[in-house]
Parts: sequence; structure tokens; C-alpha cells
Amino acid sequence: MTVAEERHFGRAAERLHIAQPTVSQQIARLERELGTRLLQRSPRRVSLTDAGRRVLDAARDAIAAADRVAAAAHAASDTVRIGTAAGLTGRLERGIDALRVLHPTFELVLADLPLAARLDALRRGDLDLALARGTVSAPGLRALPAWSEPLHAVVSARHPAAQRDVITLGELAGSVLRLPSRGSHPALHEAATAALGLAGIRPPLGRPAGSVQDTVVEVGSDARSWALLPADLVEVTRSTRVRSIPLDPPVWVTGCVVTTDDVPPGCVQKAVAAFRDAVA
Repeated sequence: MTVAEERHFGRAAERLHIAQPTVSQQIARLERELGTRLLQRSPRRVSLTDAGRRVLDAARDAIAAADRVAAAAHAASDTVRIGTAAGLTGRLERGIDALRVLHPTFELVLADLPLAARLDALRRGDLDLALARGTVSAPGLRALPAWSEPLHAVVSARHPAAQRDVITLGELAGSVLRLPSRGSHPALHEAATAALGLAGIRPPLGRPAGSVQDTVVEVGSDARSWALLPADLVEVTRSTRVRSIPLDPPVWVTGCVVTTDDVPPGCVQKAVAAFRDAVA
């Protein structure tokens, strides 16, 4: 299923956290067992054969059935498994306290995973819900907006604007922007590009930003560059070499509670309410 979705053995292996030769060997073994070719290979991508499309549909049905069995097994469980990410500590604490008001005795399990791994774990039934920044759209999953986080301009402590209390995007247009790639941080990429478009500016772009920690270190070492990051994420790094400056007008990234389609709507709404923005 993963190879069919990614149309690429390397990307499928990365998503599954296994070596690419292992993926190729497993597909080849499956084709031998079924006695038919499922995929057409090319140097750049793979595509499904007619038999592959039929097998993919059947595989999805089989996995969905297995997930329903797992869900039934966990229905009476007092364990709540939540997929999360860096920079959400305060929101998690408030949300978990709100959930305990409804169900005081549940056992909590948190899993800090990359977004793709969080979504895969939800589909497999390994998680009950997940928190995610940005708009999430994936087959079999339901994502409901629950909060908004401000994006701040992150600059080196040696940047000319480092002592500002607030700044506009236009005032940073001459500095090199470290923009995260759409593939690595889709939510931050989309929020940043939308804000730049509204501001009508096109700053020079540097090398695409990597992880938040790496980006903070690199920006802190370069007085000519800047980044747009959620304020809470910057706080997690505790770096003294950068400054996090609020924007005027503010720029926001949306956060969602993600569940599977088969979770009752009432349960989803309770989860959304638990992780919603705190009322001042």
C-alpha cells in the first residue's frame, strides 16, 4: 500500500522506516506468492498494473478490517494514545487535564513522531488521536481545526532588527529567508508563503530550512538570514543566539486534532474542545 501511494520505492522505505532493498524484496516476494506482477518499475517511479490496482483495493479492505478488530480490542481500554510534536507542551497539559475531567482514570501514552508517522500510526490503530500543525488531508482520517499559533520572525541576535519588539514582513524583505520545504514542513511552508503573498514581498531565499533546531542554530550563526517559526517551537530550543519577534500584522498557523473516520463525532468534538485555544 505504501509503495502504491508513494509511487516510489525510496520514499516508501523512508516512510516505513526500513531500508529500500527490504521494500523491494518484500514486493518481489508478494508478486511471487500471488503469481502476478503488481508494479511496473522505472528509474524514476513505479506504477500499478491492473492486477496491482485490484490487489491494492483488496489490501485496503483487509487492513481496514484488521483496524476494526484492533479498535474493538481497545474499546474497553483505559489507555489514551496521542501522537504529538515538539512545542505543544502547554497545549498538551491543558488538553489532558480537560480530558481527565471527563474520564479521570485513563492511562496516557504520548508518542512524539514526524507528521507522516503520526498519520500512519493513526491508520494502523496504534494511536487514538494526533495533534498536527496545518491542514491535514489524508484518506481515512478526519482533521478538525482546534487552535492557532502565532508565527514569529526568528533572527540572529546580531541581526539589525534583533532588538525590535515587533516587526513587519516588509522590514525583513531584504534579508535572506530560510523557508522550510513543502515536503518537510507543509504547514509552516504554506503559512509562510501565504503571508509573504499577502504582504506583497519576495525576499531572497536561502537553502531550505531543515528541522527547527537546525534552523535556529543556523539562523543564530548568520546575521543576514531569518525564518518564520511558531513561537512555542523557538522557545523549546532555548537558544540565546536568536531573537523571536512578533509580527505586525500577526501571522498564524492552524493546529488540528486528527482522528480516524470511524471515531464517533461526539468523541471527536470532545477532543477538539480539550485542545482548543485557552480562553484568556
